[in-house]
Amino acid sequence: MRGRAGTARRGSTIVVALLLSAAPTACSGTSRDGASAVRPADATDATGTSVRSGGTIGARGSVCELPVTFDIAEDWKAEAVDPAAAGDSPAGEEVADALLRQGPVTTVCEVDAKPAGNIGFLRVFTGPPGAGDASTVLRAFVAAEEDVREETYRSFTTNGLEGVEVEYARTSELLDEPKKERALAVGTAQGPVVLHLGGMDTEEHEQMLPAYELARRTLRNV
Repeated sequence: MRGRAGTARRGSTIVVALLLSAAPTACSGTSRDGASAVRPADATDATGTSVRSGGTIGARGSVCELPVTFDIAEDWKAEAVDPAAAGDSPAGEEVADALLRQGPVTTVCEVDAKPAGNIGFLRVFTGPPGAGDASTVLRAFVAAEEDVREETYRSFTTNGLEGVEVEYARTSELLDEPKKERALAVGTAQGPVVLHLGGMDTEEHEQMLPAYELARRTLRNV
């Protein structure tokens, strides 16, 4: 699993976009139309850069129905991903599985930063109940990547949810240089949830961190 998933995910910002454009039934909705009313939430990173909330996703009736809810950054666009529909695309079920699945979890929602001026996604993955606790799931998620180094794990608690977060560097095939990535995992009664922030390069990743911090700070059970 490590080799197949890790190789497929290198440069996934481009490849997944191509796959999902070939399978229009795989995604639906928008963040501005599907998210709940904007709340006065914001987040600030270590550089003092702040981002305002563009609404909440995850609840029933929102663009992405999830075991958790969280705020997405203003102008970011959320789309639900249907793995079953993606498997019916011309790319085929095996390619869809390799692109959407990582370790014990599968992509179910993508929040695109392009409308806000950045190249990258905040992706949401879910897994079945019994897949393991947050630490086990997150470590398996990272292990499914290739060329990962400098992993730093830490625990966190937010709104009654206990989770684990990781920062790491991964060599980008497109740029032939390491870039920073970050992910977190929490356990719910419906199974584990993983949020992952990548980016085309480290600069893009760091510019998008306030949106990730906003999601983590507002994360809560449905």
